[in-house]
Amino acid sequence: MTHRNAPLSETGRLRLARCIVVDKWPPRRAAERFQVSHTTARRWADRYREYGPAGMADRSSRPHHSPRRTPTRTERRIIKVRVIRRWGPARIAYLLRLNPATVHRVLTRYHLARLADLDRGTGRTVRRYERDRPGELIHVDVKKLGNIPDGGGHKIHGRAGGGRNSSAHRDPDRPRRISNRPNLGYSCLHNAVDDHSRLAYSEILPDETKETAAGFWTRAHAWFTAAGITVERVLTDNGACYRSHTWRDALAATGVSHRRTRPYRPQTNGKVERFNRTLLDEWAYAKPYRTETERREAFGPWLHSYNHHRAHTALAGLPPASRIPNLTGQNN
Repeated sequence: MTHRNAPLSETGRLRLARCIVVDKWPPRRAAERFQVSHTTARRWADRYREYGPAGMADRSSRPHHSPRRTPTRTERRIIKVRVIRRWGPARIAYLLRLNPATVHRVLTRYHLARLADLDRGTGRTVRRYERDRPGELIHVDVKKLGNIPDGGGHKIHGRAGGGRNSSAHRDPDRPRRISNRPNLGYSCLHNAVDDHSRLAYSEILPDETKETAAGFWTRAHAWFTAAGITVERVLTDNGACYRSHTWRDALAATGVSHRRTRPYRPQTNGKVERFNRTLLDEWAYAKPYRTETERREAFGPWLHSYNHHRAHTALAGLPPASRIPNLTGQNN
């Protein structure tokens, strides 16, 4: 392909060469006419004499010899470590006593996939997909989250002070005695994410029993329906609540089919897993909350921002609501 700033295309080179070879123009005059150097004009004229019109095509700029290229044996060692251990350039370079930039060039030269694109368990390239329409597949999962004690946890008081969260915390005045402070326990975030739009519905509930999960789905289905989304399938992991008859009946009541991931393959349900991580980074642990109530009060506004305003990299910088035209509150 001709460089975008090149003064001559293949047609221009041919005209230049013919002016010199056929029409007998002096090279300097032809160079001035086509606004190139006289050495360039001579080079294309020589190629035309030797190869004809075919000689006007671009040639590879790759050198014939690369004496400083990494030896083949070293390249093989780099590839072997990458395939077996699935390490990045820095760790491979430390093991083999090489420059990380050298290792990176070798991995790029052989088109080895980035670690972010590999399945950590099998080393195979992850196949990413996206459903064609909203509601074709809804990812559902539960994320457990420790409750915050009144006055704040370790993010406010430090690790030593934050230890008072635990019911097993020992009284500092009596090290052998167990404190009678009640166990704060966990909350369970039940999440449902649409595969096509990444639109999310989430609730903070006290547990992950089959009755709680079934009730959550009934409300989630009603919410997606109100947004104009017809849910067809639900994908979950193999948790006990999702293997129960109560869950099966809740899906049947809404006319939705159920699919489960393969055991020990959370990446199959990756969209809701990624939502879980975003939720923790941008809401649950985004700032030091002083009470659990304060954190829960911030959850609703954060979820609205996620659905309606937060730029999503998988959606070309648009929010999930951009793919659901009938979603209420989109401009709030």
